[in-house]
Amino acid sequence: MAKTLMRRPKNKKKDGSWSEIREGMRIDWDVPITMDDGLVLRANVYRPTKKGKYPVLISHGTYGKDLAFQDGYPSAWELFSNDHPEAIAGSTNIHQNWEVVDPEHWVPDNYICIRVDSRGSGRSPGHIFHLSPRETLDFKDCIEWAGEQSWSNGKVGLAGISYYAVNQWQVAALRPKHLAAMCVWEGLSDFYREMIYHGGIFSSYSRNWYDNRIRTVQHGAGKRGYKSRVTGELIAGPSTLLDEELKKNRTNISKEYEKHPLNDGFYKERLADFSMIETPLLSCANWAGQPLHPRGNYVGYLESGSKQKWLECHGLEHWTHFYTPYGRDLQKQFFGYFLKGEKNGWNKKPKVMLNVRRPGEKFTPRGESEWPLKRTKWSKFYLNTEKMTLDKGKDKKNHKSTYKGMSSDGVTFMMSPMKSDFEICGPIATKLFVSSDTVDADIFLVLRMFSPDLTEVTFQGTLDPHTPIAQGWLRASHRKLDKKKSKPYWPWHTHDEKQPLKPGQIYELDIDLHPTGVVIPAGYRLALTVRGKDYVWPGAKSQDEQFTLSNLAKPMTGCGPFLHEEPRDRPKTVFDGKVTLHTGKAYGAWLMLPIIPPK
Repeated sequence: MAKTLMRRPKNKKKDGSWSEIREGMRIDWDVPITMDDGLVLRANVYRPTKKGKYPVLISHGTYGKDLAFQDGYPSAWELFSNDHPEAIAGSTNIHQNWEVVDPEHWVPDNYICIRVDSRGSGRSPGHIFHLSPRETLDFKDCIEWAGEQSWSNGKVGLAGISYYAVNQWQVAALRPKHLAAMCVWEGLSDFYREMIYHGGIFSSYSRNWYDNRIRTVQHGAGKRGYKSRVTGELIAGPSTLLDEELKKNRTNISKEYEKHPLNDGFYKERLADFSMIETPLLSCANWAGQPLHPRGNYVGYLESGSKQKWLECHGLEHWTHFYTPYGRDLQKQFFGYFLKGEKNGWNKKPKVMLNVRRPGEKFTPRGESEWPLKRTKWSKFYLNTEKMTLDKGKDKKNHKSTYKGMSSDGVTFMMSPMKSDFEICGPIATKLFVSSDTVDADIFLVLRMFSPDLTEVTFQGTLDPHTPIAQGWLRASHRKLDKKKSKPYWPWHTHDEKQPLKPGQIYELDIDLHPTGVVIPAGYRLALTVRGKDYVWPGAKSQDEQFTLSNLAKPMTGCGPFLHEEPRDRPKTVFDGKVTLHTGKAYGAWLMLPIIPPK
């Protein structure tokens, strides 16, 4: 901790806040904001020293407004700062906070940056119930408060990654009158489908997230928690509560998720009504954010009612381009246009801005006018279980292949080498014909790339450095489709009832894989793996070679922390049974790819 940077507050007001000028900004610490039920949340306000009325960028969330990126997430910070020195240049970085803007990069451009500790987190008291309707109402109150202050020009923008992006969908649907623009950077939109039950299969990530990211900054952790490297104040203080008191003040969201294995009202009250969102929108997706974030950015872009909306797609780590000059310039042009009224050409930007991937983390920027792309050639490649290939036509005979659900690596179908560079960009879908010797089966799909010597090519994910091109999931008993929302290239499951299998009977399953944008070079191959457990990158020869982050519980093996290993959800007696894939004349099992011909 950089003790020389601490300045103990000497001029606290009766309401607990205090102000000072430092790093070229006026900073108002622990400013009280009163909610509609009387609870007082605490916020930091970073603003220009010159008096005036300025646009506001606000974030509202649970990770501790005073916790420096370096202190809360040291290994991520080390990777980020070493790999992208250009992203942290020009700032002391002592005010840099996980997943929100660095005020030292924004206040000099005449923006006000506000960070609010959400109810029960950091310096704000109350009961934690994350991303709940109550928390969304609080966020709305904070937006309206910010728009009415004497230093505000009345226009409020939303900016942030992940948690600070997810709640943007929710609050924008409430239409705060001062909300003028929103930049949703890698933010899920559907808690059931994208965070908790991928294809109906429970992900243990929420438990790890709750224990390592939420409880550590709960209000009342006090002296057992972190101290601010800037002020020396307790980040989750000022009081220190007993464990029993802390437990009473929080809803164990992970346990709540476990209680709701179907997509019921618990999730639906957390799902934004996208048709109600009218705010100008920039939705920024990461190709390799599977399974947590990218789907929400595509769905939010497509379904929001905003008349002015843009979609941007990029790669690399979760925390990178939000802060690099590329991402920062993009955001500043967007917010400058809508919050400041700058005539900066944003209105002439392509509606869809893609950074198409190539192996080796190489990207080609390209503008498009819609998503999915109109010139897409939706192309089916049929699975052949006799030759284990992906072919343009289905075999004239019926074939089948069997694997063990949880105790094998499944089966892999390979395409022929590409004769020339080959781009796929957009949603991906499959149709399988499956039988099981038990009452259910979990299907894990992995779209993979192999070099000419058949070495697997992976990509830098949002967290995991070895992610495949795309993944998809479906529990066979959740195969019921929503016929109104499903499209040939994007099946949509209701997840509102279980339909058990009859052992030995063949069932038709439609499964989507997360959209992608990638060029497969000439000589390389695509492959589809069908298996009954999480993908594992085969390149790590030992546990020492597996990637880890300080704030996550386990090494990463290709899926990041988003694993599906809960025994209560996946008993071996059911999900380690024999699963058989049927292909050929009577069973047109296929993989549909969004092939993009050159312009």
